[in-house]
Amino acid sequence: MNLAVIIPAAGASSRYQLASAQAGVDPDATRSKLDEDLGGRPVLQRTVELFANHAAVSTIIVAGPHDEGQFAEFKSRYGDKLGLLGVRLTRGGRTHRYETVAAALALVPEPCTHVAIHDAARPCTPADLIERVIDAAERHPAVVPGLEVADTLKRVGPPITEANKDPLAAILGAPGAAEGAGPRPVLETVDRSALVAAQTPQVFARELLLRAYAQGNLASTDDAQLVERLGERVLVVPGDGRNIKITLPGDLHMARVILNVRAPEQRAAHKRF
Repeated sequence: MNLAVIIPAAGASSRYQLASAQAGVDPDATRSKLDEDLGGRPVLQRTVELFANHAAVSTIIVAGPHDEGQFAEFKSRYGDKLGLLGVRLTRGGRTHRYETVAAALALVPEPCTHVAIHDAARPCTPADLIERVIDAAERHPAVVPGLEVADTLKRVGPPITEANKDPLAAILGAPGAAEGAGPRPVLETVDRSALVAAQTPQVFARELLLRAYAQGNLASTDDAQLVERLGERVLVVPGDGRNIKITLPGDLHMARVILNVRAPEQRAAHKRF
């Protein structure tokens, strides 16, 4: 197998930044989750390192922001570090994740037989999970890791309007006052026996993924969905609960626990200058 790894990193981290601002972690809400410290290295670098020394991996492509100025800053911040790991940087999509993957897919060298796509915000992926997916991809053209759903699943409706809701809290942006934060009625309980939560890395035969991205409709939540739309079979191998995706500040704390690293110590204010 000659494997190219695509890591989409063009997202704005908007949910992470909003939650950080509301919690007072980052009042200015400007910090990307990919820049956060994980044992002295940023999240993005940790993610790249998962694949940098793998025998099957010949190419790693990280797709950053689309905006020219933002990409220049991204390249300045990460270019040297990731360059030492053999990474090629490119601009990602303007709006959608699939645009970012498509931009990176166009740069995959011809000798590559397979392409893995891995979320930039999954820095804790265990090595045995990566081996499990790659091993299955040697025999099958589309393989994804999936985690069995442990919780009871409820399908819910839109939030209900509460007569005693404090209008002042909504105006001031108090916790829980945001639109959609109210209670939602349960419509039904969903049978979870045949459900899994899809994770990454997702590995595909290169030609199959190229066909999937040649379709007219690329709206999707993951790359396997595009392959499914072709009518091709996607196989699921066991995922791992440690393979979390950092979306909110609490996920960063969990990632540090999983990797057994400490949060960076904040220097006293009088020692910062």
